[in-house]
Amino acid sequence: MRFTPPLLEARLVRRYKRFLADIEMPGGEIVVAHCANPGSMLGCNMPGSKVYLSPNTNPKAKLAWRWEMIEVDGHLVGINTAHPNRLAEMAIGAGLIPELAGYASIRREVPYGEASRIDLLLEGDGRSPAYVEIKNVSLRVGDEARFPDSVTARGTKHLHELMAVAATGGRAVMLFLVQRGDCAAFRPAWEIDPKYAGALSEAHDAGVEILVRACHLTPDAIALGGALPLYLQAEGADAPAAG
Repeated sequence: MRFTPPLLEARLVRRYKRFLADIEMPGGEIVVAHCANPGSMLGCNMPGSKVYLSPNTNPKAKLAWRWEMIEVDGHLVGINTAHPNRLAEMAIGAGLIPELAGYASIRREVPYGEASRIDLLLEGDGRSPAYVEIKNVSLRVGDEARFPDSVTARGTKHLHELMAVAATGGRAVMLFLVQRGDCAAFRPAWEIDPKYAGALSEAHDAGVEILVRACHLTPDAIALGGALPLYLQAEGADAPAAG
């Protein structure tokens, strides 16, 4: 997924009100940028950090800039949670996620469950539809990517709805896209939301497929990387779980 033009380097002054950030531009001007991330952004909101912005081309937008990435410990981290669905759709369409390849059509935001919408619904002749829920991961603890970065009742609800799909014989997939390239594995954040972490382990046991992919980020583009090992138990587990 390319950025045209390439992202603009700036400095973070502060993030506030969840969706707003004060940014110092290269010339010293302070602007307000849209922060498309409802989470806590734990570890990704340090004032003074180098950040990258894209111009907001929507004529109805109130803000001229969108905050896309932040540099943490020398690595770029994608904080825009609107990108993973598009990135996953492009990668699946190009056959870059073998587990999800071979479907004839991809639909976004299809109603299912209890007043929910699945991020991607994959369909093809002679195959069970695949319901794919996608989550953006930006939190790093040690050398592991972790999710969530704050308590997410909505995320837990999504896991239970995927379990309901699996219980009826459908294909249910939880895809975590780690928008950073400095993690060696993935684990649910038991220390932040044990209810979600427990539900993810329960979902795995119930037949929900769990896929984790890293991403490579530059100011020019975000590209899908390789699979990361999955650990479902709290820190100290002996072996990764099967996807």
